Amino acid sequence: MKNRILILTSEFPPQPGGIGQHALDLAKHLSYSHEVRVIADQRSNDGEEEVDFDARQDFEVVRIKRDKLILWTYIKRVLKTIKLFRNYDLIITTGKFSLWQIHFIKGISSLKPILAIIHGSEVLLPSQFTRKLTDSALKKASVVVAVSNYTLELVQYLDLANATVIPNGITSIHEFNKKDITQSPINLITVGNLTQRKGQHNVIKALPEILKQFPQTHYHCVGLPTNLENDTALAEELSVIDHVTFHGRLDEAQKNNCYSESHIFLMLSERTSTGDVEGFGIAILEANAHSLPSIGSKGCGIEDAIEHGESGILVDPHNPVEVAIAVKQILNSYEDYQIDAHNHVQRFTWKTIIKSYNQIIDHLCA
Repeated sequence: MKNRILILTSEFPPQPGGIGQHALDLAKHLSYSHEVRVIADQRSNDGEEEVDFDARQDFEVVRIKRDKLILWTYIKRVLKTIKLFRNYDLIITTGKFSLWQIHFIKGISSLKPILAIIHGSEVLLPSQFTRKLTDSALKKASVVVAVSNYTLELVQYLDLANATVIPNGITSIHEFNKKDITQSPINLITVGNLTQRKGQHNVIKALPEILKQFPQTHYHCVGLPTNLENDTALAEELSVIDHVTFHGRLDEAQKNNCYSESHIFLMLSERTSTGDVEGFGIAILEANAHSLPSIGSKGCGIEDAIEHGESGILVDPHNPVEVAIAVKQILNSYEDYQIDAHNHVQRFTWKTIIKSYNQIIDHLCA
């Protein structure tokens, strides 16, 4: 049965962001069997990137232009949602403010089914008021989907009877690419916004230990240069700046080229004081799809993305020695880790994951 689905998302491509990429993949795969419309922000100044991107999709995207006064942007999102939601059989919310809009929807139409997706940071907000706002929204949702077991554990105190886990997914898996680690420098890579949560600074702190054993190692940072100044200063302070390249934001072809030339993916994420946390780590699956094993942080959603000892290794992100040992362990059995990483990612294709969403949708719209 073809249902009409409205997706409210706080992020959406072509601008980067894990929540946005998840929303795009979800919308794309749902549109194969349902009528889908997305409400998302316009984050570029002139909107041309979004116009070009939206025209290539098989579903409609409604854009809300972001204003300097963020409150006005929120108001416009709410008004657009209120105008449209009655025409749809199901509402899907993903991201912090989209989740809060459940209050407005349920206030107008209490019987409208809503599927709420949580990634992690939206349930760890520093403000008690916003946490209560999130908690009450989740309680009003028809079904809550967490992208990892870690994220689901964060809301266990709510005792939600309608909560489940559906992991993040990957769209394309490249052919297995056997890499020769004896003929070139060891290239480490992180793909993601340069922020405290993504943990590029933790990799830089580990580089002196890694370089003791692998002096030709080079670290590649791909992503928006939000904390570029701080990360550059840290690399200079530790005398490893010659072993680090900050690429900035790259297009898909350039990013794929970086993956193909790299050997190990690292995401040493940490929880910030504002509650920002890695709910899953979709870039880890991207790396696995390029036959790269990964090293990631314990104690966050990355634990669901890495099969410890097989597709990669989980470490304490603040322990440089432990990180260096993990690098050595992977390189000592590199082909085995490559094979396991490439096999591991097969479990996370959207072709498989979308079946779980469709089961929930069929039940809610029955």
